[in-house]
Amino acid sequence: MPENIPHQIMKLQAVNLTRKFDRKIIFDKVNFELTSGSATAITGRNGSGKSTLIKIIANILLQSSGELNLFNGTEKIKKENIYKYIGFVSPYLNLYDEFTGYENLKIISDIRGWGHENIDDSLKRVGLYHRRNDLLKIYSSGMKQRLKIAFAILHNPHMLLLDEPTSNLDLEGISVVDDISNEYKKDRILIIATNDAHERSLCNNEINLNERKLS
Repeated sequence: MPENIPHQIMKLQAVNLTRKFDRKIIFDKVNFELTSGSATAITGRNGSGKSTLIKIIANILLQSSGELNLFNGTEKIKKENIYKYIGFVSPYLNLYDEFTGYENLKIISDIRGWGHENIDDSLKRVGLYHRRNDLLKIYSSGMKQRLKIAFAILHNPHMLLLDEPTSNLDLEGISVVDDISNEYKKDRILIIATNDAHERSLCNNEINLNERKLS
């Protein structure tokens, strides 16, 4: 089962965070500090670096300069251990069409060493339990998005990162995102990269990459 990490106040701190691609600056000197019990939207015009920033927070990409640190209480989390603390949902995460929904989560759990105890509950929470034995290749785009959400919450993470989470979802699926987001922002860190008004309404803070500051 997922590693039992003591639940302390988490803090995510960015200092002069900058990302360049070749010679182009995607964003420059972004600063923020987020703690447990917060919900923050990353916003900005197209091409401002919303998805890039959330990938850096998820430790999928590296910043070009500046610092980004995650703390559990006073303990700084090592980069190689960040995956234990975060759940990540994005349109570009790949799933395995040749396996069932259940098997997809089982594969991820085996890779991460989480065990299988939480798989059924995660599938129920996103409304896919009754379709758990269907091959992913017959899932709709909305069902695949729900499965990505199930994967993100499988280990009960301390920080949930969502990149355009309601894309391809119907009203029921949007309600799933709302419920999970409202749960996580009570005592954990929730971050949503979005320009969607409804997704923005789930948050009480904003990192506007057009202005490069937390508001």
